[in-house]
Amino acid sequence: MLCSKQTPNHFTNRFPPQDQHRCAGPFAMEYNDSMRQEKTLLPICQAGDPVLREKARHVSREEITTPAVQQLIANIKHTVAERDYGVGLAAPQVGQALALSVIAIKPTPNRPDREPFEQVIINPSYTGIGQTTGMWEGCASGDEGRLFAQAQRYQQINAQWDDEWGEHHTAVLDGFVAHVFQHEADHCQGILFFDRVADTTTYMTAAEYRKRVVRR
Repeated sequence: MLCSKQTPNHFTNRFPPQDQHRCAGPFAMEYNDSMRQEKTLLPICQAGDPVLREKARHVSREEITTPAVQQLIANIKHTVAERDYGVGLAAPQVGQALALSVIAIKPTPNRPDREPFEQVIINPSYTGIGQTTGMWEGCASGDEGRLFAQAQRYQQINAQWDDEWGEHHTAVLDGFVAHVFQHEADHCQGILFFDRVADTTTYMTAAEYRKRVVRR
């Protein structure tokens, strides 16, 4: 989960439309037809689980379209959709060290005017444009989203990724989409938002964040 003040974004969503497992488990699950028909709410690994610090494995174009990876994508999408404030979730956060994440930006009670944006990003990478600045973040793997701080992020990036159909994309992203992309791509490198916090005095609980930042 990531939260931040909303900023303009010039990138539009123009692309085509297991059973429950332990965190840090290997990607070697058996899938059958009944599993493919149902989406599973996945448990989210918390900071301290070694899988969150692994550099996730590259996913080949051939592997992307396999039933196992497609089911994992469907389950991650379902898990994100069930969270009130989540805007993204990476495979390492559900115990799978694959370079894959789902971005699912949606309006929330505190950000009802937020423009929706949904995209599966596989093998994501980015380079920053300009200087970084402190942006508010939280994470579903950071005490289950109960801890926030200002992480250093670029407001604009050159981004690359493969989508859920195996097509490769490059784009200049800015605003909130760029912010979320950096957070999710970092998960695939074993980097947590804590690692991007320069000013540790900005740490606060979710309750204080809602009171002092969201309600400004």
